Amino acid sequence: MTGLGPVETALRARLDGGGRCLVPYITGGLGEDWTATIQEVAAAGADVIEVGIPFSDPVMDGPTIQEANDRALGAGATPPGILGSLRGLDVGLPLVVMTYYNIAYRMGLERFAAALADSGVSGCILPDLPLEETGPWAEAADACGVETILLAAPTTPDERLPLICERSRGFVYGVGLLGVTGVRTELASSACTIAERLKAVTERPVLVGVGVGTPEQAVEVSGYGDGVVVGSAVVQRMLDGAGPDGVAALVAGFREALDVEH
Repeated sequence: MTGLGPVETALRARLDGGGRCLVPYITGGLGEDWTATIQEVAAAGADVIEVGIPFSDPVMDGPTIQEANDRALGAGATPPGILGSLRGLDVGLPLVVMTYYNIAYRMGLERFAAALADSGVSGCILPDLPLEETGPWAEAADACGVETILLAAPTTPDERLPLICERSRGFVYGVGLLGVTGVRTELASSACTIAERLKAVTERPVLVGVGVGTPEQAVEVSGYGDGVVVGSAVVQRMLDGAGPDGVAALVAGFREALDVEH
């Protein structure tokens, strides 16, 4: 894969205009209207949308997204079914899939990468795949034009950060705190620290997720990086039955806060 892919292009367009990036996370297969939620969230001001493919043992995810996974799986969600629903879903911005390595491995790396590309998915996050073992997947993804987005944790040593940034495509995902995903009452200081550390070693967009649950927290951490990934707060709205409009209203609140601040 050469040049900038759709994910990084979209994020850079926001940054070049002086803004901050917003990537909401939506659990695929959660409710019959989840694709309509994607469309409404896109219209509400997202730059990129992250779609979770539910997995039975989501090691990075806290109670909210685990419940969403369980509910989606119970309703019959499957990786091919979710990708099939995304195919032809023209939302006017790039889609990124987040799932676990076992799903890619079981499908076959080349087949999974091709399935993503065929479904119009521009990027992929596999949070349980270590940097040292990323090569085969990243090569398969590169060949299909899928951007491999890597994560950097608060505990990542300084010498590893440039290696992660160099191999990552689209953006670098700074993990805001140790522990699983979920809304916290206060932004962890580690979220701002990881953003600063990443910004010091890469020109690629740096977005922070995990523990960013309110517009105020998004604004705070975006002062150190380039934007945020918002997961549990969005998924909780879906679990609560807010419907596409209700989820979009939450995302619009994040967009407005980020725009006012910058």
